[in-house]
Amino acid sequence: MSPHLPRRAVTLGLAALLTVGTAPAALAHPAGTRLADVRVLAHFDRAAGQAAESIAPEPDGGAVIGMIPARQVVRVAPDGRVQVLATMPLPPGGGSTPVVGIPVVTGVARTGSGDLYFLYSTGQAGQTGIWQLGRSGQPRLVVPMPADTMLNALVVDGARHRFLVTDSAGGRIWQAPLGGGPATVWSADPALAPDGFLGANGLKIHDGAVWASNSDRGTLVRIPLLPDGGSGHAEVRATGLAGIDDFDFTGRGTEIFAAVNEAGELVRVSADGTHETLLDAGDGLQGTTAVAVRGDRVYVTNGANLAGNDPTLMLAKLRRG
Repeated sequence: MSPHLPRRAVTLGLAALLTVGTAPAALAHPAGTRLADVRVLAHFDRAAGQAAESIAPEPDGGAVIGMIPARQVVRVAPDGRVQVLATMPLPPGGGSTPVVGIPVVTGVARTGSGDLYFLYSTGQAGQTGIWQLGRSGQPRLVVPMPADTMLNALVVDGARHRFLVTDSAGGRIWQAPLGGGPATVWSADPALAPDGFLGANGLKIHDGAVWASNSDRGTLVRIPLLPDGGSGHAEVRATGLAGIDDFDFTGRGTEIFAAVNEAGELVRVSADGTHETLLDAGDGLQGTTAVAVRGDRVYVTNGANLAGNDPTLMLAKLRRG
């Protein structure tokens, strides 16, 4: 995100100044969860606007990353090589996305068959929405979204053949057909609303529910999935996480790893809502934006917007006790 934006605006991105070997070899915690072999997998080009925002892991150990404000989707190979897959064009007049002010690529998602989708917000109709990146490398708008949305996280709900998307400006979760078509509001529960800046941010489907983070309120919210796919009443499952961005489940029930952007921390949130820090500024984190768990691999993105100038993708091994 642009360094000229207000300080709160730049916290959508993350900063980390980290070199291989600065993190401990293993971090032990009371419930038995450990992170081992924490390292930098890839460095990005901060001067080119490559502020890493979101993560879609790939089966081979690589990952696809959304970049703000470069408006890019990039692939990181298992050996750390970075390939730009797409750069989105600026809209006429430059665009004016709600809250952040500039066009941004945010959430990325990958289907089981390898189809790749991403979010692009510009403040203008006709470009804001869910895009598909085809094998030809040419992006295609599949779900137009309203110009007043600030799209953030993208989830493919394969069981119900739909997308789910958080709108941080409107404090809503939208849904749209997986094959493309009009989007509708799935939930506008007050627990998703912003309190001056960003509301609903990260998004996951787990445990018969849709889970979302609220950055302004520092909360993790669980919204039950009704039998018809609709939304139940939201319940707050964790508090005290001011500036929380993305999150993911560790594989131990409803235990969560959360990227707390403003504090520059990777936090473990237990099922009862209590939380503890796993990685922080002492490990080089300066504004974590995203975390993704796949098997025993844990990916963390650093955007170098809040501080520092070395945006990275970090990789660690997950050890469950």
